[in-house]
Amino acid sequence: MKRKVLSILLSLTLMGALLAGCGEAAAPASSAAPAAESGEASAAPAASSDIKVGVIYIGDENEGYTYSHMKGIDDMQANLGLSDAQIIEKTNIPEGEECYDAAVDLAEQGCNIIFANSFGHEDYMIQAAGEYPDIQFLHATGFQAASSGLPNFHNYFTKIYEARYVSGIVAGMKLKEMIDKGEVTADKAKIGYVGAYPYAEVVSGFTSFFLGARSIVESATMEVQYTNSWADMSMESEVATKLIQDGCVLISQHADTTGAPTACESAKVPCVGYNVDMISVAPTCALTSPTNKWGAFYTIAVDSFMNGKEIPVDWAGGYAEDAVEITALNSDAIAEGTEEKVKEVEDALKAGTLHVFDVSTFTVDGKPIEDDLVSDGYYHESEKVSAPSFSFIIDGITTQE
Repeated sequence: MKRKVLSILLSLTLMGALLAGCGEAAAPASSAAPAAESGEASAAPAASSDIKVGVIYIGDENEGYTYSHMKGIDDMQANLGLSDAQIIEKTNIPEGEECYDAAVDLAEQGCNIIFANSFGHEDYMIQAAGEYPDIQFLHATGFQAASSGLPNFHNYFTKIYEARYVSGIVAGMKLKEMIDKGEVTADKAKIGYVGAYPYAEVVSGFTSFFLGARSIVESATMEVQYTNSWADMSMESEVATKLIQDGCVLISQHADTTGAPTACESAKVPCVGYNVDMISVAPTCALTSPTNKWGAFYTIAVDSFMNGKEIPVDWAGGYAEDAVEITALNSDAIAEGTEEKVKEVEDALKAGTLHVFDVSTFTVDGKPIEDDLVSDGYYHESEKVSAPSFSFIIDGITTQE
């Protein structure tokens, strides 16, 4: 089960599998039932030797989003001392009946806790959970756990928007350096963003990234173009190139191949990736990448099951839970002072003294937003439900389908 990390990272240059797991946005939190904090777990503690974990992946190790989940499962296994025989993984499972079939097969093989990592898997996981009430089913990126009425069905996600905000800080520091050096004027500090789909998850991500960058360079603007695919290397490269031609002087992405960083390296334009370290394909231009640490939740969930504790109905963790981070900063590309600024912001996020969606820092059509999830001065992303729900296009950002 152990992954060969270096070979996997190198293979990311050939990624072409769909990243549907980073999936469609959940329904807005206002249309879903508020999530309870915890739900039923096993009736009694289970010996670690009796645990069998099943995992359903939308992709495989050659696709960044699934790779990050696989690494999380590896981390959980190491943390809890499970053997390879206690982990059964199914890769490249589409968002259709195949997911239900995979879940049933895992249940029949004796798995007593089963995970799935893609948005479109949710309905099929709910179906299986209803038929196997003694097995725990857990689904990433969804939103129906609290309203399903099933005590053995759970949702989970990360507060990846926090890491995106921090990666925006890195980008903002680079923009400021470029302005200070006279390489670009403040009024031309335009960022390009390669987005997969116009879903809330993507909107939440590019907004948090932009807010981080703009906290450093107030004049920054951003243009978003969508590829309408989670992983299309040629399209991501094409969109990044188009954004650069449109005057964007720094590129980021919510898409899962190395297409955009490769295009940026060719054009010598700094960039921020996603999921994995992009320095190998953009050694002079890649700054960092926001990434998930799924092992935080996988360890909590399986440990809870093993010890007869309640598994959260709807869980989301960020810096405070060690569930997100940015990859290594590229010393050959980042601006001076970036490491210190990143630590300052990360510490504030961990302490809860900084809120990414502070409503005093942005407007929509010139006005503060009004929403049921705004209180105490900020939008409470991934708190009522774990899946992202922020879908406002704020001033300073333009989007193109």
